[in-house]
Amino acid sequence: MKTKTLRQDKVNVITLGCSKNLVDSENLITQLKANDFDVKHDSNDQANIIIVNTCGFIDLAKEESINTILQYAEIKKQGGIDKLYATGCLSQRYRDDLEAEIPEVDAWFGTLELPALLKKLNADYRHELIGERSITTPQHYAYLKISEGCNRTCSFCAIPLMRGKHISKPVEQLVREAQNLARMGVKELILIAQELTYYGLDLYKKRALPELLDALCEVEGIEWIRLHYAYPSKFPMEILDTMAKQPKICNYLDIPLQHASDTVLERMKRQTTRQYQKKLIENARNTVPDIAIRTTFLVGFPGETEEEFEDLCDFVREMRFDRVGVFQYSHEEDTSAYLMEDDVPAEVKAERANRLMEIQQEISFEHNQQKNGKVFKVLFDRKEGGYFIGRTEFDSPEVDNEVLVDAATQFIRIGDFANVRITDAEEYDLYGIIV
Repeated sequence: MKTKTLRQDKVNVITLGCSKNLVDSENLITQLKANDFDVKHDSNDQANIIIVNTCGFIDLAKEESINTILQYAEIKKQGGIDKLYATGCLSQRYRDDLEAEIPEVDAWFGTLELPALLKKLNADYRHELIGERSITTPQHYAYLKISEGCNRTCSFCAIPLMRGKHISKPVEQLVREAQNLARMGVKELILIAQELTYYGLDLYKKRALPELLDALCEVEGIEWIRLHYAYPSKFPMEILDTMAKQPKICNYLDIPLQHASDTVLERMKRQTTRQYQKKLIENARNTVPDIAIRTTFLVGFPGETEEEFEDLCDFVREMRFDRVGVFQYSHEEDTSAYLMEDDVPAEVKAERANRLMEIQQEISFEHNQQKNGKVFKVLFDRKEGGYFIGRTEFDSPEVDNEVLVDAATQFIRIGDFANVRITDAEEYDLYGIIV
């Protein structure tokens, strides 16, 4: 008589969207591994359970999430997988509609429903694992999510609908998580949140990011701390003072400004003005003289005129940012901007985005030319196409400049720091030799 062999479930977690989603997936993977699941991340290995961690930020991201779910739904119909689950922002926002449209998905979960997802998989939520997680990034850097949600009311943004109100994590918990990451070999912490500068207001009744930074700088093994997603309105200047005095904090600030025309900023409900933003950038550069500032802008917002767009172009030329990202406006249901007419044609949005990036491309090239002959401390992320590829403290992974060193003539271990003299520079790449 044959005995039935129980097949162990194999889980593949697919992450779409931003680094905050990635941290959520890492926490999910950690919990599943603690429950003895065989779990992989974005893997090509065969798995019988697929969990898609979705993004719902803008139309392109929503489309990618839906297409990914549909792809696995078809595989499920053909018997290639047993179970398909969806979680994350898109699932949070459109669950009712999606349940009806894609019945092949076994269950949908929101952004804060990790315990419910685990329960569906007959796994226990291990409270003792809070502050511990597997990482899917290269071992030498990791994202540290310091808060969840956002209390801002920007008219174009649906994030509060998907992520809820701002909730800070206690300093002690974040320090413990940083210590755990350092023991795993992490050297660079990238602090992320929907809104970094709001940190601590709910827990400590004051903006406490400087105190958190001081505490994280004490963690042995962490050499770089990088700040992402700092909101400009009511920006706490103490952050800059802390950055100036703490050598571990990278002289790098990601501060999304979104626009520079006062009339557009007002319609966006950004609570800032062009003059305020200019003064903020000038203060940052005066306090931290060699700071690299990354920002993002949104073009094609309802009612954006050519004159308002030219105001933005002039601002970019004047401020000479180190890095710029450009998004095209996406008309999002249930936001206050949705009540406005999405009256800038798609082709005009695309043309404006390209025009703005051409301006920044020239600025980036000029900035990089000034680096020729200088020596920078570089953290090496990977080897690819005959080069060792790394970053300076002024560059974040995947979105900023990279430093390329010829692997045929020089050697450096991935995850190590080295001093590199820049010998050539392009718009977004630097070439150098180890010194």
